[in-house]
Amino acid sequence: MSSSSTINTIGHPFIELDAVDSTNNYAFDKLQANLAAHGTAFFAHAQTKGKGQRGKAWNAEPGSNIILSVTLDTSFLSMHQQFLLSIAVALGGYDLFSKYAGDETKIKWPNDIYWRDRKAGGILIESSVTTNKAGKAVWKWAVAGIGININQTVFPKNLVNPVSLKQITGKNFNTVLLAKELCVCLQKRFTELKKGFDKKQLQEYNLYLYKLHQTVRLKKKNAAFHCVIEGVNVKGELMVSGAAQENFMWGEVEWQL
Repeated sequence: MSSSSTINTIGHPFIELDAVDSTNNYAFDKLQANLAAHGTAFFAHAQTKGKGQRGKAWNAEPGSNIILSVTLDTSFLSMHQQFLLSIAVALGGYDLFSKYAGDETKIKWPNDIYWRDRKAGGILIESSVTTNKAGKAVWKWAVAGIGININQTVFPKNLVNPVSLKQITGKNFNTVLLAKELCVCLQKRFTELKKGFDKKQLQEYNLYLYKLHQTVRLKKKNAAFHCVIEGVNVKGELMVSGAAQENFMWGEVEWQL
């Protein structure tokens, strides 16, 4: 598909599915079959093999949450700008959740949605990279998978700190309508990114950053240490003070909550 597909609005079309193994897998299959364009949204009421960050599973009670993947034309971004898309998608998720849960909503590096010290949502962005005639890698497509806990109140015991919108507000929500509203939030943030507002988005991202200017405990390999979170830079590195190392790439350290 050509980059002209970027005229589509995220969430149009909005395809509702009863159940899939993974909405990200489903979206990629449709892209490869030329059956999805920029902005196509795939919402599932249930998924059997949901994917989270770093190979972890994303488990969600059927019919109770947002399970959404959207296909995005990233041809206007270079390979070294991948974190800019992560910022935009995280801000879209923040915009939706904070509207209902309030200003205690945060973005936990790199792109989890948190409320207080509890995880409300996760984002997994997977990319499709091709090579141009000059042999240079080109970032052509991304699939942004977003899972947000909405009406679920009982979670697997192996999840340490989950929270849902219902637990916060005491209300039930229509997950399909919320997913469509999330698409509107994502469209707003994607448009900002295309217009070159990436510096502004990074500032906002840091404004909402979980544990900003607070002391946290991180772990690198087998060594745990305390440091102060100072922000995240444009490369996606976590910047800290009070540790032997000042910047960390995603995957280099683990949170010790």
